[in-house]
Amino acid sequence: MWNDTKLTRLLGIDLPIVQGPFGGKISSTDLAAIVSNSGGLGSYGCQPFYANEIIAISEEIREKTNKPFNLNLWVKSQDDKIEDFNELALREVIQLFKPYFNEAGIEPPQFPLPDSPSFENQIEAIFAIRPAVFSFVYGIPSVDILEKCRQLNIKTVGAATTLDEAIAIENSGIDAIVATGFDAGGHRVSFLDKAEESLIGTFSLIPQIADHVRIPVIAAGGIADSRGVKAAFSLGADAVQIGTAFLATQESGASQTYRQKLFSIEAQYTTLTKIFTGRLSRAIKNRLTEELKDYQEQLAPYPFQGKILGKLGAYPANTESDTELKPFWSGQAASILKFRRAKDLIEHITTEMTTFE
Repeated sequence: MWNDTKLTRLLGIDLPIVQGPFGGKISSTDLAAIVSNSGGLGSYGCQPFYANEIIAISEEIREKTNKPFNLNLWVKSQDDKIEDFNELALREVIQLFKPYFNEAGIEPPQFPLPDSPSFENQIEAIFAIRPAVFSFVYGIPSVDILEKCRQLNIKTVGAATTLDEAIAIENSGIDAIVATGFDAGGHRVSFLDKAEESLIGTFSLIPQIADHVRIPVIAAGGIADSRGVKAAFSLGADAVQIGTAFLATQESGASQTYRQKLFSIEAQYTTLTKIFTGRLSRAIKNRLTEELKDYQEQLAPYPFQGKILGKLGAYPANTESDTELKPFWSGQAASILKFRRAKDLIEHITTEMTTFE
């Protein structure tokens, strides 16, 4: 049976389908619950939230499902360069974006920029909530954190963009790996080398990792329908993580404009850019990505770059504002999207996969 895999047995779920966790406040409790109630693993991206907010979000998910769900955090919640980012450095970045602030009639942000939630704060919410699954990107939590998760019976899932990262994840005692290729939408979550040096396609990455690790492998990137699922399983994956195709459904936290964008011809044209957050991510091309593509190394470090763009109306991504200044994260398979309801996407996959051996 296609749905009887190492991952479904590990997590006690019926379908080897994981909903990608979305940052930028575009996750939704409705989508997470629908996917979990359908037998897969619903997810919520908690990266923008403080511990108390994460607890409230989790309580809302539990009101909608009694099935396992996943909460996702970023282990490295700020770039190293942030310690050297001072008022002068901010002025230099603002100078680059000044024409856009002037055009919008908006005053640029002043130093110091506001704080963001830290991983150290957020992890306390994970311990309090005890979700069935805790997934993370941009690194590996400490030995103490992983041990506490084991004591609390929280299954852990780490993201790898290379074989070396996958091996490091397994050696740390983590329960499963998301093998995420560069065709995936959103951030490139490399942690052993620069993201620019870790760009491997999903369908090259899956067999490399599957051949070298024993823990379950979840394939992510460029999977939007049953064809991608079949390909991933043929290459050794134990499950798939689907992001953009779920993000495009009416149950996600994306704005109506965002969803329309994902179903438009514009979604054929994505790019890897640091413009929106200071970290490399895949998004649909727009005015900002194209006009500033030669200035990738002159930006503020994460998370300050996002705060600068936020003043221009780029964030939250679930609001309606100038689409040429907003990030529309999208994978390279967006042009084949068909389903506007999460249940329809899941039903399509389960129906088509019944004949897969």
